[in-house]
Amino acid sequence: MEKLSNSRRSYKPTVIFYFTKIAFAIQLSFYKTVNLRCKSLQPNISIMKKILLLSAAAFITATLLSYTLKNPKPTLYNANCYNSCFTIETKKMIELDAAKPGFTLLHPNPKKIIFNNPLGKMIQYPTSDGTNAQGYFIPSATKSNKWLIVIQEWWGLNDNIKHEADIFYKELGNMNVIAVDMYDGKVATVPDSAMKIMRNADPARLENIIKGAISLAGKDAKIYTVGWCFGGGWSLQASILAGNNAAGCVMYYGRPEENIERLKTIHCDVIGFFGNKDQGITPDVVNRFEKNMKEAEKNMMLYRYDAGHGFANPSNPSFNKEATEDAHQKAIAFLKKH
Repeated sequence: MEKLSNSRRSYKPTVIFYFTKIAFAIQLSFYKTVNLRCKSLQPNISIMKKILLLSAAAFITATLLSYTLKNPKPTLYNANCYNSCFTIETKKMIELDAAKPGFTLLHPNPKKIIFNNPLGKMIQYPTSDGTNAQGYFIPSATKSNKWLIVIQEWWGLNDNIKHEADIFYKELGNMNVIAVDMYDGKVATVPDSAMKIMRNADPARLENIIKGAISLAGKDAKIYTVGWCFGGGWSLQASILAGNNAAGCVMYYGRPEENIERLKTIHCDVIGFFGNKDQGITPDVVNRFEKNMKEAEKNMMLYRYDAGHGFANPSNPSFNKEATEDAHQKAIAFLKKH
């Protein structure tokens, strides 16, 4: 990547201004001298000549100096540098989504679900930043190296996500399932609160929570990921972070990774579900994601539905039962196959 350098500061306007100011000050000084010394209304010719000569000298000096301090020609950068140097990192863009006008309108107040007889329990696990993370964990019935990391929507690790973790556990068979708590215990029940939590989330902390879950699974684990919205974007990031342990990535209407070089580091297939009426992750964003994955030479199965953002969440007005059931069946089949 080419190193960026700032252009030298332009001194031209400043230099001309100050030297012109000096010239006028000299003129004013001599003019006062003339007034003091002259005893008649006739000007002193020799003094006026001096004023004109000094003014001309000041102007020439300013012109020459400004010429030597002209701006250098701007450095031109190739397309690759613009992509790598100026693109906001996708992990940060996921948080910045919450600041976009109208984003909260895509997430009305979630309905409270009845969640009885949970299969898992909350556990804590260490992270590299020294602060323990927590998650809703359902261990496999018998020892297994397969792990599914479930990642929340922007609301937090609420009962809806725990319920989804239970469903995946039941349908996938002998697999460890952990729904990670990306907000360290914070759960929002209204859009404004969710927006504030998501905007203030530290990408480094979020990454450490994911890495901690990967470490918890062990060095020989096969890591699968699934997430919705905020969690859909982080599902892709988690699969990237899992490296060679990544076995399959499921993302529901989450923000895709924009950096093709980073996409090239994925070691698993990806399946994505998106809504053609989504005003957050728009069809254009999905089209670009599809193009970038092809350029990165990675396998992705992409499914689009005539639905809006959050179509798989029963609490969302955009909930589409038919699309949700179809996407879920495809996600289960994908995870079992891989």
